[in-house]
Amino acid sequence: MAPQLREEHVRQRHLDRLVMMSDGVFAIAMTLSAVELKPESLPGKSLLEAWATPLGVYFLSFAIIAGVWFVHRRSLAHLRDVDNVTTGLNLLLLSLVALMPVVVRFLMTDQARLINNAGMVVYGFAMTATYGCLALTWGYPALYAGLASHVSRRQAWAWTLEYLFVSILFCAMALLGLRLTLLAVLVAVVSVVMRAASFWLGRPGKS
Repeated sequence: MAPQLREEHVRQRHLDRLVMMSDGVFAIAMTLSAVELKPESLPGKSLLEAWATPLGVYFLSFAIIAGVWFVHRRSLAHLRDVDNVTTGLNLLLLSLVALMPVVVRFLMTDQARLINNAGMVVYGFAMTATYGCLALTWGYPALYAGLASHVSRRQAWAWTLEYLFVSILFCAMALLGLRLTLLAVLVAVVSVVMRAASFWLGRPGKS
């Protein structure tokens, strides 16, 4: 096997293993969303009341994880290679994804309501970290390491800002939960500017 062909084969194997690892963690996290279903049949509660919150936790958790997987799939599909930094960032993202069922359960249960706005704060910062890490997982290999050279820098920035928009918007939500209203509004404005920039950069016909 020629050295160049051998190197290409190794790079593809590394990327394939990263994809398999990622899909496995996403699948497990989605399964844990169902495991977190714990309806409580308490006296005076109807069947609907017993199942309403657990089902809400399940579907919200599943939808959030599926949303992260959807954009993560797009990012990995455009990589032609992975390095150690990209692998480390991806593992950090997966660790946050695996926590999501627990975070959503805390958001929607009475435990969070006992502490003023605790559920909103924990959920907001968890999503901030998740989408911030997603932005790094795409932005570093595409914009710095040159591992997605067929994607224009304009498009790479558009996707990076799209992920950062979501991250900063959830940060504003967490700040609102902490009653830092003015700061939350300023952060929300920054997120809207980022989203507008991502739309502009991603417009067809732009070079």
